[in-house]
Order: sequence, then C-alpha cells, then structure tokens
Amino acid sequence: MAKNIIVPEEDKALYKNFHFASAARASGLVICSGQIGSQAGGSVPASAEEEFRNAWRGVGKVLAAAGLSYDDIVDITSFHVGLRENLGTFMKVKDEFVKEPYPAWTAIGVSELAVPGARVEIRVTGFR
Repeated sequence: MAKNIIVPEEDKALYKNFHFASAARASGLVICSGQIGSQAGGSVPASAEEEFRNAWRGVGKVLAAAGLSYDDIVDITSFHVGLRENLGTFMKVKDEFVKEPYPAWTAIGVSELAVPGARVEIRVTGFR
C-alpha cells in the first residue's frame, strides 16, 4: 500500500520541528492530524466560538491540500477540554462547515491539549 504525506506550505515548520504530517493518504483515505484553533501568533482566542471556527478552517486547509472538501469527511474525532460546557457551541460551529449527510463523529473529553488554553482539537478522515 502506497502512502503519501500531505503538508500544506504553512505547516512545513510543524512537519520539520514536530515530525508529523498534516495528513497522510493511503488506500483512498486521507487521515488528517488534529487541528487546534490557534490564532496568528499561536495564542488561543478568548472566544470558544472563534477558536472552534479557526480549528475547522484548519481542517479545511488540510483537506484542500489533499484535494478534498468538508463534504468528503467520513469520520470526525474531536477532543475537548470542558466537553459538556462547550459542546453546544462546538456543534453550532461544526454545522457551519459539515453538512448532511453527516459523517461519523466521536467527541472525547480530555484534561489538556498540546497548546495551553486550547479547548478543542479536531481530527478528521476524508475519502473520495
């Protein structure tokens, strides 16, 4: 099985410094690394809604680099600090990007993420 990595230009430093690809394509699946909704400069927005929207835009950037769109998502895994507190807001923002027919989705509560103060990390798998 051939595997090729996908690293958008703006993610090249992450690839070099942290040794992971933004996504990998294998057997028609595009498996994307998690996206955190940081803003320019790396800080987390004060607003959960803005953070979630930034994270979904990051997902879109990686999908586009793979030649896919939000419509090609078949699975979502989201990791949440404060899952119950922010789930309604997250779902509202998710629905701006992900439309019917909805993919599979698993939401997992965690105690922390790699970026201090981050509330969500979104990982998707796409297929076309």
